[in-house]
Amino acid sequence: MKSVLLASAGMLVLSAFAPASAADMAARAPYVKAPPPAAIYNWTGFYIGGFGGYASEDAGTPKMEGGFGGGTIGYNWQAGNIVYGLEVDAAGAGIDASVSALGVTARSKIDSLGTVRGRIGFAVDKVLFYGTGGYAWANNEISLTALGVTASQSNFHSGWTVGAGIEAFFAPQWSVKGEYLYRSFGSETYFGVPSGDLNLHSVQVGVNYHFGGPIVVRY
Repeated sequence: MKSVLLASAGMLVLSAFAPASAADMAARAPYVKAPPPAAIYNWTGFYIGGFGGYASEDAGTPKMEGGFGGGTIGYNWQAGNIVYGLEVDAAGAGIDASVSALGVTARSKIDSLGTVRGRIGFAVDKVLFYGTGGYAWANNEISLTALGVTASQSNFHSGWTVGAGIEAFFAPQWSVKGEYLYRSFGSETYFGVPSGDLNLHSVQVGVNYHFGGPIVVRY
């Protein structure tokens, strides 16, 4: 009988302390904070931007060279890591060269240029490596000055371009890019004389605003 009473008393003591111990363990359990939302960058959507650069002729004496700057509009599609799209740009320019002989100064100057290009590349989250190519144009003026009198003629040159670049997001809807383009323009006639092809090496940097932006998810 004594053994039964002692066992019963022990059970009552254990049952009294068990809830308190469980509550104490719950109170001491570590708090795990949910991770912050993560931005998964998707390149699909419209973008606009500005750019500036420098170009020089690949042949000629003297070579035409100078700077340019303008604006860009485009659209990207993304499938997996592959990004492809279409981009249009236009810029004012001061790419020129001049030569003087026998009292006559001849000057050739590109005052505007632009492209309509396709782009295709490989995206690694917020960084895009791409190749590009398509149509290129430039407006060029040749002037002849002698005895204080200047005669000039302008022509619109059409051609093609090909190049490559890298673009990266530095903020949720903003990206920066660096790009190389080789531009080749067909010959036009000035003062009755064919100009010959005009080929330029150009490098440019730009900033784009993307209307789509990243997709924000929580892991």
